[in-house]
Amino acid sequence: MEQESGHGFGGSYMEMMGAGTARHPQATYQRLREASPVLQVEGLDGPGVIVNRRAEIEEIFRCPEIYSSAMHHGRLGNARPLIPIEIDPPGQRKFRKVLNPLFVPQELEVLEEPVTRLVHELIDGFVDEDEIDFAKQFSMPLPSQVFLTLLGLPLEDLPTFLAMKDGIIRPFHVLGKPVGDPEARAYQVRTAGSIYDYFDKVLDQRELRREEDLLSRLLDTEVDGDRLSREDLLDICFLFLTAGLDTVSASLDCFMAYLAEHHEQRAKLVADPSIIPRVVEELLRWESPVMLVSRVATRDTELGGCPIKAGDEVYAFLGSANTDEHDIPDGNVVRWDRQVNRHLAFGGGIHRCLGSHLARLELRIVLREWHARIPDYRIKSGADLAFTPGVRALDSFRMLLGKSA
Repeated sequence: MEQESGHGFGGSYMEMMGAGTARHPQATYQRLREASPVLQVEGLDGPGVIVNRRAEIEEIFRCPEIYSSAMHHGRLGNARPLIPIEIDPPGQRKFRKVLNPLFVPQELEVLEEPVTRLVHELIDGFVDEDEIDFAKQFSMPLPSQVFLTLLGLPLEDLPTFLAMKDGIIRPFHVLGKPVGDPEARAYQVRTAGSIYDYFDKVLDQRELRREEDLLSRLLDTEVDGDRLSREDLLDICFLFLTAGLDTVSASLDCFMAYLAEHHEQRAKLVADPSIIPRVVEELLRWESPVMLVSRVATRDTELGGCPIKAGDEVYAFLGSANTDEHDIPDGNVVRWDRQVNRHLAFGGGIHRCLGSHLARLELRIVLREWHARIPDYRIKSGADLAFTPGVRALDSFRMLLGKSA
């Protein structure tokens, strides 16, 4: 294995995850692949490796007994492992068996109309304006509104959900503190407690009266003949909030930033909305809103010629796998006519994203309805699109609409 310092990298995971990289990460991915399939770095919690090519990343996904998700427990301030993402086989399988049927496309069809309505209600609020903040006025609120609708919760709880989401996922960013700051960590732990308390009260209400929503269905679900425990339910709800909101917001930010900068590509979508499903898949591949997923090595091993020690952090760069020229010869080209698109934007293996079909539904609806009403838009000149690293979301996205664009 080659050391990364000779290829322009300083050996720090955080260096590679900076805001500059998050804005347009594809060039950095290519440099990483050119350096080595696997590179040693100093990670968030000590030594680790970053994995840059698809072949090695797929090996990680195939071997959960070597590359564990369960050993990440507690990093979001959670008191117990999040279900099912922080549980390894065999325990993980029983929960996926229960949850997978709730998120298949057929089950999610009922959301087509309410999601479409939510999209239009948000657009109605600014369609006549010349300038908006796309992040604050659209990409942040929409996924949370969809989530509230799915769980049968009042839309008035939107500010609460947004605060809980940011307090868990990016407490350092919220408080303006460096990564590792104890004050930000304490804030994250307090936020985690508020999430448990919130859902505990909601579940108490559903125990008394069932509704036509996902929470009620979970209360009546059985695993091997037994109902899910209250702790199981809380751990599932915690994951829903942390995994289901920020990633869709990030996808919307990435998608619309790309389309705002590439007029000709956007014009094709506007002229032929039937291509939107392929557009979604191609932008998931090219933009890879979730830059990476991480695992912990359970034993000494070797990957791509690089030795890995038990306890090492293993960072699998999904964005790099999705643009890997060894797997996709024209992976550096964005094509709406790509017929086969085996991207890893939702991960892979046993921990592949549970909500991938829901995310696709939301993204397809947004691209369809937005461009039917607002075909012309661009990034405001001088606007700083400061994407957060890891999950590439924006706090602010100044956008010009219509004639102003």
